[in-house]
Amino acid sequence: MSNVFENLITKIKANPSSLFQKDFLLTWEKTYGELETILAVAEALKYLRDNNISAKVFDSGLAISQFRDNSTRTRFSFASAANLLGLAVQDLDEGKSQIAHGETVRETSAMISFLSDIIGIRDDMFLGAGNAYMREVGAALDEAYADGVLPQRPGIVNLQCDIDHPTQSMADLLHLKTVFGSLDNLKGKKIAMTWAYSPSYGKPLSVPQGIIGLMTRLGMQVDLAFPEGYGLIPEVVQLAGKQASDSGGSFRVTNSMDDAFKDADIVYPKSWAPFQVMERRTTLLRANDHDGLKSLEKECLANNARFMDWECTEDKMKLTKGGKALYMHCLPADISTVSCKQGEVEASVFERYRVPLYKQAGFKPYIIASMMLTNRFADPAETLKSLYESKTSRVR
Repeated sequence: MSNVFENLITKIKANPSSLFQKDFLLTWEKTYGELETILAVAEALKYLRDNNISAKVFDSGLAISQFRDNSTRTRFSFASAANLLGLAVQDLDEGKSQIAHGETVRETSAMISFLSDIIGIRDDMFLGAGNAYMREVGAALDEAYADGVLPQRPGIVNLQCDIDHPTQSMADLLHLKTVFGSLDNLKGKKIAMTWAYSPSYGKPLSVPQGIIGLMTRLGMQVDLAFPEGYGLIPEVVQLAGKQASDSGGSFRVTNSMDDAFKDADIVYPKSWAPFQVMERRTTLLRANDHDGLKSLEKECLANNARFMDWECTEDKMKLTKGGKALYMHCLPADISTVSCKQGEVEASVFERYRVPLYKQAGFKPYIIASMMLTNRFADPAETLKSLYESKTSRVR
């Protein structure tokens, strides 16, 4: 066994976890050791793929994807992860299902799950509803399994909700671990999670919340920056402060992008809608109030335009540590003069970091596959070791 792979197996064995048959909904519901296991399993799966060793642990079975919002990276990452492990993917298109005719969550959950192993759900449109919906699905699966309707209880992976985007933030963390060499090397590093101008409105809060909800557990200096009125869900902000204190790091909220960028090792400029706006938007969406939504959009775009200087420019990057901070984004970014007239990031900054950004995105399939594998297999270390020792070629 190679030293690299053996070290990963050792790390996984060193962190006994309770990930088996447990849904992955919020990073802060998992122990630090469990998060380390997810990272190590993802790295092991990547090692197998890079070395042409099959990672198929399923002979058959379904991974159900339910996207209630548009997606490119996460949708394809979920499909890639399922395929890597040997699962077939089936999309649950609500418009083509009986959900459109009033079928209940309780019934749908049971009907799609007879031969399913994993259900991935993206539900980030309605504040206060997305994560709750995932838990409702989970409760329905528990009931169907207990009643003997289902032969097994499929696991749920949160592919983005109104509160957190765990597959994104964990992929981001694996990117940081790779760039800086280890999780320990992230201690004391400063990351600036900042709002940035966008010529659109209604972008979810889950990415910035996912970042502050995860990075504050690593002993990092986490700065959250946004213009007055663009705050996040208060409970998540409070949680970030507590976690920073517990980990020996720091958490600070500022209304200055320059202040957050100063001496930062990592910057993550990303637009989002204010918490209060998302609350109003949810009410209007539920009421199918199209006129109200148009009025809210007009109001929000006008308010966004007051902060067009919240852009990741070359000058702002010079404020960072040595002028060489790592630029991160969940993609797609609003690139000034490229995808829009003016947006989140200057074109020259984006282009300089384009390859690292694509590598950042490339960790997501392995993170999702890791969440799937640890949910279905009680001993992921032995499972991965068996795959390595079998030396079954992926490409023959």
